[in-house]
Amino acid sequence: MLPQTVIADLARQLYQARKSRTQLRHFSTLHPGMTIEDGYSIQREWVKLEMADGRTIKGRKIGLTSRAMQMASQITEPDYAPLMDDMFFETASDIPIERFIAPRVEVELAFILGKPLKGPGVTLYDVLRATEYVTPALEIIDARIEQFDRDTKQMRKVFDTISDFAANAGVVTGGKPVRPDAVDLRWTGAMLYKNAVIEETGLAAAVLNHPATGVAWLANKIAPFGEQLQAGDLVLGGSFTRPTTAQRGDVLHADYGPLGSISFRFV
Repeated sequence: MLPQTVIADLARQLYQARKSRTQLRHFSTLHPGMTIEDGYSIQREWVKLEMADGRTIKGRKIGLTSRAMQMASQITEPDYAPLMDDMFFETASDIPIERFIAPRVEVELAFILGKPLKGPGVTLYDVLRATEYVTPALEIIDARIEQFDRDTKQMRKVFDTISDFAANAGVVTGGKPVRPDAVDLRWTGAMLYKNAVIEETGLAAAVLNHPATGVAWLANKIAPFGEQLQAGDLVLGGSFTRPTTAQRGDVLHADYGPLGSISFRFV
């Protein structure tokens, strides 16, 4: 485990990197003994800095939910991070590209909880009972820590990603909210367009076989820290497409079929 002074320093570096849009080198290279627990410790210290600025937590995101991404990251479980209140955007928004460093977009389903979920022992069925509605969502991910090292071109480690808010930077919601038992969520699909060209397609079953599975995992994962998912929280269940790169002027449009669509533009 890294010393607390180092954890606090790395958290402040990330806090400043988000504000200045300046990427950092891999923490895992500078600190070869870094662990997953260190990554979450850095993340929690960064949250404290954001909350000292008046930010609040409006939910959570779950990442690395697909088997392919877990194998690429050499881990066997997802990761998670908080969603701060200044990360949320409405569909049809013009979103300033200056908010990000290297934005990419993922297709997800968001669970809005009507009841709290407190682990351990939370199941998929508990999640469905606690969910008020499910809605389409696009996650904007970013890299305050370089995805690939500027010199060696080595990919960052999962420890880096976890400390970097699990790469989350923005959430765009829209489409048609539905009760979790109104549709078979496993078969919910979407087509992601960039500038009217299809970039990605996918089914929500790619997320741990059912997108609610990750929400149950998260409630149980945070329980040892005395934390729980709250009523009103928005929880991103995990992407069922690969990330799509974007730059200024790009228009992103996700068609969820019966669940409607989401669009926004980077300006």
